Amino acid sequence: MAQTESRNFGHATEKPPGIVRFFRQWDIQLMVWPGLLFLLVFSYIPMYGVLMAFQDYSLFKGFFGSPWVGFKHFEMFFGAPEFWNVIRNTIVISLLKLLIGFPAPILLALMLNEIRGRVFKRSIQTISYLPHFLSWVIVSGIVASILSTENGSLNMLLQSLNLIQEPINFLSMPEYFWSILVVTDVWKEIGFSSIVYLAAIAGVDPHLHEAAAVDGASRLRQMFSITLPAIMPVIVVFLILAIGSLLNAGFENILLLGSNPVLRDVSDVLDTYVYRIGIQNSRYSYATAAGLFKAVISVGLLVAANYLARRSGNSLW
Repeated sequence: MAQTESRNFGHATEKPPGIVRFFRQWDIQLMVWPGLLFLLVFSYIPMYGVLMAFQDYSLFKGFFGSPWVGFKHFEMFFGAPEFWNVIRNTIVISLLKLLIGFPAPILLALMLNEIRGRVFKRSIQTISYLPHFLSWVIVSGIVASILSTENGSLNMLLQSLNLIQEPINFLSMPEYFWSILVVTDVWKEIGFSSIVYLAAIAGVDPHLHEAAAVDGASRLRQMFSITLPAIMPVIVVFLILAIGSLLNAGFENILLLGSNPVLRDVSDVLDTYVYRIGIQNSRYSYATAAGLFKAVISVGLLVAANYLARRSGNSLW
C-alpha cells in the first residue's frame, strides 16, 4: 500500500515533457523569443565575420574565396606604430571612467536615500535622469557650446573671475581632453545608473535602521554599516561587468568630442581605431583582427574578475 502511494506521488510530481511545458507557457514564451531572436540575428550570426581576421578578405571574393593568411593581421596590428598609443588611451580612459564613473551613481543613490523631502528627492532624480535620454550628438553639442571660445559659458565665467585673460580652446588642447570626456560621461549616466542601486536600497529591511538608531548610530554610520553591506552583492555584480568592459572606453562620445586631429594622440582608442582603419580605409581584415583582440581580452578580464569575486561569495556564475 505504501509503495503504491509512493509511486502515485512520484507520478503526480513528475515534470511534464518539455514540449508540453512549452505550450503551457506560450504567453511567457512570446515574451522571451523576440529577445532571443534579436540576440541570434544581431549578435551570434554576425560572429561568423571574425573569420575575416584570418583572411585577406575581399568584398568580391567573399568568405569562401578570400585567401587564408593565419595570424598575419594580428602581427601587423601588434607591430603597428600606433598600437601602444591606442592601448594606452583605451586603458587610461577606461580606468578613469571606472574609478570615477563607477562609484558616482552609488554615492548619488546613497545621498538620495537620505533625503526625506519627497518633492525635492523626485526633482533631483528627474534632473539627474534626463541626460541619459539625450543622444551623444546633443550632449557633444552642449559641451562644445559651454567650452566655446566665443561666448562659451565656462570661458566667460573664468574671465569674469579674472582667472584667465584670453578664452581657452579646451577642445583643442590634449591635456584637457580626458577630464572633459570623463566628466561628460559621468554627468550623462550618473542618474540612470543609480536606479539599480536605489532599487537595491529599497529592499533593505527598515528594521535594521530602526534598531541601529535605537543603539545611537548616526545616519552616516547606518549608511556605512547597514546600507552599503546590504547592497554589496549588487555592487560586486556591476563591478564585474565594468571590469569585463574595461576596454570599451567609448565610441560615440570620443568620436564626437575628439574629432579634432590635434587630439588624436590622446583620443584614439580601440573602437575609434577599428572604425577609422576598417570603415574609412577599407582594411576589413586588419580591423577585424584588432576588434577580435579586444573581445578576447575583455572575456579574459570578465572571467578573472568573476573568479576573484567568487572568493568573496558574490559572482555572476
